Amino acid sequence: MTTSIEISESVRHYYGQVLQSSNDLKTSACCSIDAMPSHIKALLAGLHPEVLERFYGCGSPLPPALLGKIVLDLGCGTGRDCYLLSKLVGPAGRVIGVDMTPEQLEVAVRHREWHAERFGYANVEFLHGHIENLATVGIADNSVDVVVSNCVINLSPEKPRVLAEIFRVLKPGGELYFSDVFADRRIPAALRQDPVLLGECLGGALYWEDFRRILQDLGCPDVRAVKQTPISLDDPEVAAKIGMVKFKSVTVRAFKMALEDRCEDYGQVACYLGTLPEHPHTFELDDHHHFETGRPLRVCGNTADMLAASRYADHFRILGDKSHHFGLFDCTPAPHGETAKAEGACC
Repeated sequence: MTTSIEISESVRHYYGQVLQSSNDLKTSACCSIDAMPSHIKALLAGLHPEVLERFYGCGSPLPPALLGKIVLDLGCGTGRDCYLLSKLVGPAGRVIGVDMTPEQLEVAVRHREWHAERFGYANVEFLHGHIENLATVGIADNSVDVVVSNCVINLSPEKPRVLAEIFRVLKPGGELYFSDVFADRRIPAALRQDPVLLGECLGGALYWEDFRRILQDLGCPDVRAVKQTPISLDDPEVAAKIGMVKFKSVTVRAFKMALEDRCEDYGQVACYLGTLPEHPHTFELDDHHHFETGRPLRVCGNTADMLAASRYADHFRILGDKSHHFGLFDCTPAPHGETAKAEGACC
C-alpha cells in the first residue's frame, strides 16, 4: 500500500525534476493564458520569464475585490499567481505562498527582489511546507481573507486535512477560490498511485460528490462551481490507463460562513452596483448567477449571505431579510456541470 509520504515524494519528484517546463505536460489540465481574464493576462507582461515558464496550473483562480487583502496561495510553485496577486492586493495587501517542492520555491524566491523592484513594493512571502499542516509554517486561525490554489489540492494524499486547514485559517466571511481537476467517478486505487497520473493531476482528482461531502462535513454545505472546462488526455499512454474517466478543470468558490444545506426562499433580491473596477457591467458569482449591473435578481438565502457577509458586501444591495420564509427556493436542481433551469436558481 502506497503511503501518504510516498505519494507526496512522488509528486515532489515529478514537479521538481521530471517537469522542466509546461511543454512537458501530457494533458490539457494546464490551460493556456488565453483563458485568463484580460485584466489578469495584461499583468503577465510584468512577471519574470522563468516564473512563467515553470508554472503548472489548471485555471486562473484569482477572484476580484482583493485590494488590501491577505491572500494565501496553496501550492504556489514558482510564484506566478503570487506575483499576480501582489499587483491585485496592492502595497497595503499581503500574499503568502506555500509549497513543498524546493526546486519550484527556489525559482519563486530567487525572483522576489526582481519583482519588488519592478512593482515598487514588496508584499510576497514564500514558505516551504505542506498544505496539509499550515500551522507548521505559522499561519494562524482566522488570519487570511482569501485562499487560492491552482491545480494543487488534487495532488495531496490527504485532501480532507487540506480543506480543514483552509477553513481554519480563513477569517469569518473569507473565501476559498481555487481551480482544480475533478473526476466524474472515483479513481481506482492502483491508478491513484501511478506517478505520471498523479503528476498530471489525474490520479488524485476528486470525484465531485466526494468533494462536496468533505466540505459539508467541514461546515460548508454550499459550494459553487464558477467555470468548467473538459480536459483532454493528449498522451496515448495516459489515455490507455485512465481514458474511461471524464475529467474537468473546475474553478470553485466557497465561503466560511453559516449557510443552509438547501436553497431556502426568504423573498430576497440582490442588485450588483457595478463598482468592481474590472467588472463594470456584470459579476459572475458562479456558473448560474449572472448579475447585470443595476438589474435586480431573486436569490436564495445562501446567495444573499455570500454577497452580504463577505468582502463583496460593498458592491451589492440586498433587499429583504430572513424574517419571512417562503419554503424552498423555486430552483430546479441540475447535475454537476449543467446550469439550473430557473432564473435566479441557486442549486
